[in-house]
Amino acid sequence: MLRRRMGYADPSSGKDILGNRSLCFIFICAFGLVTLLQQILYGKNYIKSAQQFSRLKGDETGNWTGPVNFSDDGSLKPARNGRKRCFRQNFQPDSQSSVIVTPCLADIKKNKRSQRYLENYDGSFEYNSTTCRELRQEIMDVKVLTMVKTSELFERWRNLQVCRWEQSKEETSNFKMSLSRCCNAPSFLFTTKRNTPAGTKLRYEVDTSGILPITTEVFKMFPDDMPYSKSQYKKCAVIGNGGIIKNSKCGKEIDSADFVFRCNIPPINEKYSADVGTKTDLVTINPSIITERFQKLEKWRRPFYEVLQNYENSSVVLPAFYNTRNTDVSFRVKYMLDDFDSQRGVFFFHPQYLLNVQRFWAVQGVRAKRLSSGLMLVTAALEMCEEVHLYGFWAFPMNPSGIFITHHYYDNVKPRPGFHAMPHEIFNFIHMHTRGIINVHTGQCT
Repeated sequence: MLRRRMGYADPSSGKDILGNRSLCFIFICAFGLVTLLQQILYGKNYIKSAQQFSRLKGDETGNWTGPVNFSDDGSLKPARNGRKRCFRQNFQPDSQSSVIVTPCLADIKKNKRSQRYLENYDGSFEYNSTTCRELRQEIMDVKVLTMVKTSELFERWRNLQVCRWEQSKEETSNFKMSLSRCCNAPSFLFTTKRNTPAGTKLRYEVDTSGILPITTEVFKMFPDDMPYSKSQYKKCAVIGNGGIIKNSKCGKEIDSADFVFRCNIPPINEKYSADVGTKTDLVTINPSIITERFQKLEKWRRPFYEVLQNYENSSVVLPAFYNTRNTDVSFRVKYMLDDFDSQRGVFFFHPQYLLNVQRFWAVQGVRAKRLSSGLMLVTAALEMCEEVHLYGFWAFPMNPSGIFITHHYYDNVKPRPGFHAMPHEIFNFIHMHTRGIINVHTGQCT
């Protein structure tokens, strides 16, 4: 009031010398400058990523698409990734279209390798092409399963599907040599009269304190010698029971193999044969199946015999000497088939062979209370066959395209937790596929 009466005016009145308004203006300008620089740098990295990952036989392609994803029925739908929409497509190895590389903006993270999707390629890259060497190296760079997220492992595996698989003679020979030194399936896969003479005190695989004297009666159940020899078969197929094989249409391809292994008497009737085939040369039987489904063969002998008829003249193999509980049930399978005058071969895994296999895979990072039947068969097949193909082996609730699948192709019953180390087994198979030792099939067959 006094100042107004005296006509006094503050010289700084109406000015904002480094006040709130000036600071706000400076902050906005700085933010705009930083944003502009980020956009410039981002644009360069984006273009570089596009050029790097859309090469097709040395030619740069800019065939980018919008966001799609495959639903269970094969239809396309937009896919969410954080707050941003991106479009993806499953890889169809034999589809009639060109490579489509689809960047998903929300996947591109600072200081990390850009995500990319190699999709719908007409044909396959050659095994030793520059692109395939790079894609294989990306998988080999993952030394242990915990190094990357499952989704990133899936992406690397999907990308590798553009490469035509080819067996590496050197890698396969070295791996088989290691197996031969440690395990020697052509001599010790099963107990035989040659490797387990009468009077032998056979030590169990798990119940190491337990010993089974090989009496004359037990000795009679053994074959004279191993029925299979080293690299006897050219092409073998080992069929897992994973839901990954469902709707694969791989039945004809499986049946064309020279020798087919199956695990735990899975269903192969008309409902499933288009995907899993019917040919069977050797099938494992877990004694727990006999105990739970067939009452230890104390009464249900004929139903069990009829189940085995689905596998024509295939041989069966059981882990009779895993522990003392398995022995009687396994022997009953042999007695039952003899009573039905069956000519089907019945073999028992040699406990020392299974112990050696367990130790071998422990060195490879597969440490579990018990290896899966599938891994045991794959190990044996690598010594018995020149070329080994795997179908139905997957240990994740989603397929490589991110679509949920059942645990088995015929049901969704989960295994006992902590008993097997299935993800680590599959991780090893992926590495072996990458090295050209085995061919792991996870997509549709043509």
